[in-house]
Amino acid sequence: MSVLVGWEKYTRRRPDAARTRGLLGRDGIEGAMLLTPAASVHTFRMRFAIDVAYLDRRLRVVALTTMPPGRLGLPRLRARHVLEAEAGAMAAWGLRVGSVLRLRLDRR
Repeated sequence: MSVLVGWEKYTRRRPDAARTRGLLGRDGIEGAMLLTPAASVHTFRMRFAIDVAYLDRRLRVVALTTMPPGRLGLPRLRARHVLEAEAGAMAAWGLRVGSVLRLRLDRR
């Protein structure tokens, strides 16, 4: 399974700033955003609900959840990466626990 992951110019120059900002201040997202390393996420100060896929080292989905704004996700001990997308996107992609991802970068 392939998932298109967004790539923004500032993530190459200032990865810490990009990671801190994440999806904050946005009204939505096309594709998905990969956080690495990461084992948990939060949706404080976000404007929209997100789907969250927790991935192991081999990019196998170990857990899936949908988080509304203002929530703190539970850490997943086996997770090394987190993939975030707009709520409903992962179901539309057919993503489920056990799926193995192949990532393609969108270098806009």
